[in-house]
Amino acid sequence: MKKEKTQKAKKSKLGKILLIVFASILTLLIAGWWALSVMLYDQNINQRFDSYEPLLLRLEDFEGLNRTSYTFTSDKGQKLQGYLYSAGENQRGIIVIAHGFGGGGHNSYMDCADFFAKNGYYVFAYDATGCDESEGEGVGGFPQGAVDLDHAITFVEESGNFPDLPIGLFGHSWGGYSVCSVLTYHPEVKAVIECSGCNASADLFEAGGKHEAGDGIYTMMPFVKLHEWVKYGQYATNNAMQGFAASDAKVMIVHSADDDVVPIEYGYDAFYQKYKDDTRFTFLRFEDKGHNYINDRTYINEFNAEFDKWKETLDYDDQAAENKDRFAKDKADYIHQHLDRGRWSHSLDESLFAKFLAFYDSNVK
Repeated sequence: MKKEKTQKAKKSKLGKILLIVFASILTLLIAGWWALSVMLYDQNINQRFDSYEPLLLRLEDFEGLNRTSYTFTSDKGQKLQGYLYSAGENQRGIIVIAHGFGGGGHNSYMDCADFFAKNGYYVFAYDATGCDESEGEGVGGFPQGAVDLDHAITFVEESGNFPDLPIGLFGHSWGGYSVCSVLTYHPEVKAVIECSGCNASADLFEAGGKHEAGDGIYTMMPFVKLHEWVKYGQYATNNAMQGFAASDAKVMIVHSADDDVVPIEYGYDAFYQKYKDDTRFTFLRFEDKGHNYINDRTYINEFNAEFDKWKETLDYDDQAAENKDRFAKDKADYIHQHLDRGRWSHSLDESLFAKFLAFYDSNVK
């Protein structure tokens, strides 16, 4: 009997040891996966983004467009560069533009600012944290887009530098998520146009991660969401749906079914399912315009085709590491010599922007 009790005690002790070992291994695996998820997030997202100089839009590209420079601070005291664009008089409101991710700051949207400015609106556009003329070693994370936009709107409303006019928002991609999410903090906004955006900040990482890791990205998402929450608190958990619920703003949602950067199910489809019968919302869906449909791609495609022909004439391998610097210089020289700046800087889809203008005219008042 005593021997049996001893054996049972040994088995019980062994079981506890195995349980502790298993729990320890599991904890290490979870901690390791967590660390990897955060590392990949920061490597891919928390970078500095500057516009490509040869393709920069310039103020002189837009006849009659004026701008005034302003700096304002965001959440950690970093200074952000903004510009008030104007053209003409009797402006009806102020449109604040939130730019997309990865291509630098607001420069790529200067043609949008020009269009709205010449059709009756002031436009305030700025470079988000870690982009172009604004401070920051990197953008930090996707919630930073909503953080910076929150501070930009507050600056417009409270700095005393701007006329007291109703505010509308325009955002594309990262900016699309931002202009909707920020409504939680600025329900006074009158109208929002969201292009190619999504519901939540983490959606942007998930959508991009699918291209690299497939369904494996879902095992990282709990850690990514926690990482964003630790850095940004409520900004990370707040989403577009909550913004809509907190505001009476009129909202236009625009997306293309073939968008492979921010797939349509992350934004448009979810919003349409809930709000398709709500008169506050206007939905515009395309089938084959991709992610960057705000521009007419005619000239862009023509230029790219000629550029590809030029690359074929090179007497070296432009993909080889040892030719990286040489190709970068040759590419920049080619663009400077051959880019038709008139067509490049005026490639907006005018018919689409006429719809945007009509939407603002009806609701920014």
